[in-house]
Amino acid sequence: MLNNKVKQIWSSGKAVVNAWLATPSGFTAEVIAQCGFDSVTIDLQHGVQDYLSMVQCFQAMGGHPVTPMVRVPWNEPGIIGKALDGGAYGVICPMVNTPQEAKNLVSYSKYPPVGSRSNGPIRAGIYGNPGTYQKTANEEIVLLPMIETKTAVENMEAILDVQGIDGVYVGPSDLGFSHGLEPKLDHTEPEILRIYEKIVTECAKRNIHPGIHCSGAEGALRAISMGFKLVTLSNEVGLMSTYAKMQVMQTRKDSGGRA
Repeated sequence: MLNNKVKQIWSSGKAVVNAWLATPSGFTAEVIAQCGFDSVTIDLQHGVQDYLSMVQCFQAMGGHPVTPMVRVPWNEPGIIGKALDGGAYGVICPMVNTPQEAKNLVSYSKYPPVGSRSNGPIRAGIYGNPGTYQKTANEEIVLLPMIETKTAVENMEAILDVQGIDGVYVGPSDLGFSHGLEPKLDHTEPEILRIYEKIVTECAKRNIHPGIHCSGAEGALRAISMGFKLVTLSNEVGLMSTYAKMQVMQTRKDSGGRA
């Protein structure tokens, strides 16, 4: 089994730049995997991906130096184990609001004696010898419960104390929503920024790593400067539509009224 590039980058003290794929396309995954990202996350929660398209995306990016990760649709042992069996090197799990839910995520994701993951890693051969996969999987797979509600913020320190997680992942849209704010990615409201600061500080105390979803490079740079150690640059749909709109606007602007 190959070492997890995400953990290697964290060990060097740098931040991970993560891609996010919502569309069920191996070709898109192959293109994104060549763009310089450190990791690529398949979104099974809000994307239009399914399990088979996730596997196809992992296969398409397999020849490139990116860590394949997944956001599962929920904190449930069946889909978490199946996503890991399918080749995910990391799991981002939504709506983890209590330390018990974080403990459940660890249990569902790790093999005995650490957890309760069922053995049957169908694609383990891509990582090396199936007979040694279980031990290295327990050591190398990244687990990031999502902090995205007022309840999770209230339980933050207890969640971060859970053994086996590698950090947390902030969902800014739902976090803002739960505080009565607009559900957007790049927040500047003081109450949200204070939450971010506390997350970064508390993660640093425990030597674990905070991640966050951003709308693009500008928000990602702000997050890195705050101390976040994994930043996601929108998703491929957002990147595609933003660049397409920019090109159309530039064409109309510079066409002298001919377009």
